[in-house]
Amino acid sequence: MAPIPITIVTGFLGSGKTTLILNLIPQLPHTYKIALVKNEFGDVAIDSQLASSAAISGVQELLNGCICCNLVGQLGDALESLLKDIGPDRIIIETSGSAFPATLAMEINRLGRETGNYVLDGVVVVIDVENWKGYEDTSYTAKMQQKYTDLIVFNKWELVDERKYDDCLDRVGDLELQIANVKSDKGRVDQSLLLGLDSALAKDGDSVNGGYSKDKPPQEHSKDHETEVEVLSVNLVSEGDKPKSVDLDALETFLLSAPKDEVYRIKAIVSATRAMASSSGDIDESSRSQPGVSIYILNWAFGRWTFTCSNATLPAPIGVSSSTASTVVSNTHETILRMTIVLARGEASKWKSRLEKGGMIQQEGEGGFLMISRVI
Repeated sequence: MAPIPITIVTGFLGSGKTTLILNLIPQLPHTYKIALVKNEFGDVAIDSQLASSAAISGVQELLNGCICCNLVGQLGDALESLLKDIGPDRIIIETSGSAFPATLAMEINRLGRETGNYVLDGVVVVIDVENWKGYEDTSYTAKMQQKYTDLIVFNKWELVDERKYDDCLDRVGDLELQIANVKSDKGRVDQSLLLGLDSALAKDGDSVNGGYSKDKPPQEHSKDHETEVEVLSVNLVSEGDKPKSVDLDALETFLLSAPKDEVYRIKAIVSATRAMASSSGDIDESSRSQPGVSIYILNWAFGRWTFTCSNATLPAPIGVSSSTASTVVSNTHETILRMTIVLARGEASKWKSRLEKGGMIQQEGEGGFLMISRVI
């Protein structure tokens, strides 16, 4: 069984974490099961709101303390209970009071190594622009802890003037770290940015592309989200009698070269003759018993990635055209990679050009028809 991805959503009380989660749920497939672990103080409203959502399959509460500190020991029991009783596709941990989630992230990594049941997908910090005064601690230790933050979501920015928002950006800059950040659209951030790709989402074609396609005009997406990120859609179709496999060495070169302040997320379904090691060095053991070409899910998030065996399928190619090649597909052509790249604003053209030059996404043995289009 593939490990369950865990997303941490943290931020101070009232910053808008619950709103962010509630706005995330409608963006997911109806069959997608989310479990929530939370340790919010005095927040009764969230329980009734979450209980009314069919997408929330279970809630575990860890109260009377900070989950990042004295409740870390209880986290394993809470996760095990959700795994046994619900079997969720994803677990979201919502915690208040700490802008430095390093301890919690390290505990999830430890539990993941010991049990093989969990993997940290991302750490999201929500900041209330209207009321946030900046980090109280900007020491070396604080900077080390803040490295575990993958994405900062600026919430309630529309309630302040531009000067106040710029001041907030300056306070984030006090830590002198390059951390991806976006503005929410009244508490909403697109799921393609918040969540990586997993087995359940891979079964839904729209989720693989982050909900974007050429058939869905940009104006149908959140206007604010359009200004915050840019999205590339990448497809690789096999050529000739070469192995129907992606060149994993070239792909790893791409993953290692992607700065996390320029490239936010890379999600892909990949056909390959072997498993590629994750960024931690682990290899999906289930792939060792499957000779030949297998399908894998690549989930790259802010510099980390996993590569897991999957029963997902790749769509048949309907035609091939790119800046470098054009052909009519036949029975010998197969889609061997379908990828979505979510980038910071202003980065799409540069990375499209880099990928089209070759050497990063290609068929094993070199070649393949590479198609890259910008959808936002």
